[in-house]
Amino acid sequence: MSQTRGKYDFCIGLVLAMSSSIFIGGSFILKKKGLLRLARKGSMRAGQGGHAYLKEWLWWAGLLSMGAGEVANFAAYAFAPATLVTPLGALSVLVSAILSSFFLNEKLNLHGKIGCLLSILGSTVMVIHAPQEEEVETLDEMSHKLGDPGFVVFATLVVIVSLILICVVGPRHGQTNILVYITICSVIGALSVSCVKGLGIAIKELFAGKPVLKHPLSWILLLSLTVCVSTQINYLNRALDIFNTSIVTPIYYVIFTTSVLTCSAILFKEWQHMAADDIIGTFSGFLTIIVGIFLLHAFKDVNFTLANLPLSLRKDDRTANGTLLSTYDSFNDDEESSACLGEMQSTESLSARRNGSLSAF
Repeated sequence: MSQTRGKYDFCIGLVLAMSSSIFIGGSFILKKKGLLRLARKGSMRAGQGGHAYLKEWLWWAGLLSMGAGEVANFAAYAFAPATLVTPLGALSVLVSAILSSFFLNEKLNLHGKIGCLLSILGSTVMVIHAPQEEEVETLDEMSHKLGDPGFVVFATLVVIVSLILICVVGPRHGQTNILVYITICSVIGALSVSCVKGLGIAIKELFAGKPVLKHPLSWILLLSLTVCVSTQINYLNRALDIFNTSIVTPIYYVIFTTSVLTCSAILFKEWQHMAADDIIGTFSGFLTIIVGIFLLHAFKDVNFTLANLPLSLRKDDRTANGTLLSTYDSFNDDEESSACLGEMQSTESLSARRNGSLSAF
């Protein structure tokens, strides 16, 4: 019965996580469409300080879609392991990229299409090999987990590292080193996911009629989540303001997901009962998603399609045999050039003789 219940919760969490990605990915498209419609009408743009978007229903639809996605993502942590839910967040990027090519006429080049395919394959592999976390159904059990020495040491290290980065390293190197602000967001994000997981359990107990609001852990988790999310938003916005989005997004995804996987493994002991093939499959899926996200973002401004491929292959064929082929081609080119030059000189010489010019001799 317990195993059947676990599979049922896993499926609910998976559906919620995928729904979250669809809602969040679609929200960007709706907001963008609303802003473009306002720009065509001649309204003051949001980047110039205008607030006309507040009267645009498409923008509000995008905002509601994002809210629905965040709620679904929040609920997913209550049913499925964080090791599964967090990596699936990459699907929102894919949904946004694919919908942009259809509704915003933004070209998705060959690298982007390969990146989307790899991310989908990686997500599928992770779903198949996702670990089963230890059952935590009450706040008392969650409190016991949070008091585990391994997690206490991990949380203490995260807080110390974050404070050092914020107070010492950030003011000196935050404007020049992309890893400083992103690392702050990522390591604190691991704690915020743990808080979300705990609050999800609290909400499930609340609906079951238990006195959750009287439990001090509920308020501690809510306060901790507020502090963590506020810090994440602050430093992620700083990173996006200073550095290119196409670089920030994949780096943030990799470090954040790695931090969450580490925290989840320590807190919920997800990896203890996993077979070797499931561990390899989980890491392989995660690395495949990373490569897909990198291809999608790093080469999004490169205009490369299947139509350019034959030309590229022809160029590669010319250099496939090394310097010998290049030297041979150069020799032939020089020979042809010399022959042409000789012909031209002979023609000019003949013309000069006909005109009686002494310069011909």
